[in-house]
Amino acid sequence: MSEIEYFLSPTSPFTYLAGARLERIAEKHGVNILYRPFDIMAVFARTGGTPPGERHPSRQAYRLQEIRRVAATQGMEINLKPTHWPTNPAPAAYAIIAAQNQGGGDLGLLVRSFLAGCWQGELNIADDDVIRGCLGGAGFDPGLADRGLVVGAETFAANTEAAVNQGVFGAPTYLVDDQVFWGQDRLGYLDTYLADRA
Repeated sequence: MSEIEYFLSPTSPFTYLAGARLERIAEKHGVNILYRPFDIMAVFARTGGTPPGERHPSRQAYRLQEIRRVAATQGMEINLKPTHWPTNPAPAAYAIIAAQNQGGGDLGLLVRSFLAGCWQGELNIADDDVIRGCLGGAGFDPGLADRGLVVGAETFAANTEAAVNQGVFGAPTYLVDDQVFWGQDRLGYLDTYLADRA
């Protein structure tokens, strides 16, 4: 069975706006998803990207317009300037990694819970209680927030290195075979690729 490597940042608005479309595409084509949370700011620094707050004002303004348009198209609520953004993505990333290693819950739902918490729910997804709530809500042991921190940190760093080495420079990015699909607006291309390859 094929696998989609899903490079994500739990604080990325465009990752939030992907919703559950990746999971639906993977189920449709019988493909597994490997969730790979990574340090997007470190990848920006190494691949020529610029953090949103350091971009030219015209780029920042366009980004907000685009986020608003995509949210409207997808029928999703979004707060363009959430209180707890930017925040440290590492704790949520470690929880995603621990949950993937543990199994037993809905990993896609967990990822979406963190993203919605940031971009819709005004939650600080670096907060321990928020992390435990998201884990429990997705069917995982909330205690995972307190375990596997070393493995989480090591995997987060390894995912970041893999992102750079595999041509990832932003989030969300989906890798299948030698193909790179960057952005929630490329999910249609991913769907077509998987269909054509079958």
